[in-house]
Amino acid sequence: MPMPSPARRSVEPRSVMFEQANAAPAPLLPSTTVLPRLQLANGSLEALKWLALLLMLGDHVNKYLSHDAVPALFNAGRVVMPVFAVVLGYNLARPGTLASGVYPRVLTRLAAAAAMSSIPFIALGGLGWGWWPLNVMTALALVTAGLWLFDLGGATRVASGVALLVLGGFFVEFWWAILAIAVAAWLYSRRPRGSALCLAVIGFAALHLVNRNAWALLALPLIVLASLADLKLPRVRWAFYAFYPLHLGAIWAVRSSAMG
Repeated sequence: MPMPSPARRSVEPRSVMFEQANAAPAPLLPSTTVLPRLQLANGSLEALKWLALLLMLGDHVNKYLSHDAVPALFNAGRVVMPVFAVVLGYNLARPGTLASGVYPRVLTRLAAAAAMSSIPFIALGGLGWGWWPLNVMTALALVTAGLWLFDLGGATRVASGVALLVLGGFFVEFWWAILAIAVAAWLYSRRPRGSALCLAVIGFAALHLVNRNAWALLALPLIVLASLADLKLPRVRWAFYAFYPLHLGAIWAVRSSAMG
């Protein structure tokens, strides 16, 4: 009787956040569903990131320098947040993420970017009250911390992760919508199930209330198209972390110069 071949070891990711590893996310448990698994090539993920960054730049220029004079730029900007959330959830769902210490590295870098962005973000204004809500990098750091607790496992840690996201969602930009979509992407990337899709629906419904339009749904066909492509776009290390505070600082400087 032939002996079964030894199981292959999963490849641990050597990169973090939006810095892709070579392995695709693996399920936590064997899936018994027929839902399609989300598979995104590294180059396609990089293309999604750059597209989102460019749309974000156009949205912020329109908001802070043109006083929302171009509705098309505002509408296109609604795609940015769900793309960021899905890319983050997908990358954190890769096998070996917990063992290789990806979560604390991602959290540290996001927290640093959020802190550096806070000054221009608050100075540019347009917030609900003073410093509130905190910028989107803080929201991504928050969801990273929550997913870290989920991945550690155990009733206490999972409950702590839920509490962190429920309470923290009040303080961040896009509130609970961005958190729900990122968690849904993480869950679905590990095990495609209807419950993850339901959470994503809740997230997009909440986002509709925040945006007051449905343009964020355009992120879904973009992600589907990216999953069908195998782009060879090279990764630029640290680009995402640096771009957010730098572009806000530049917009703040341009506006201050024009007003002065």
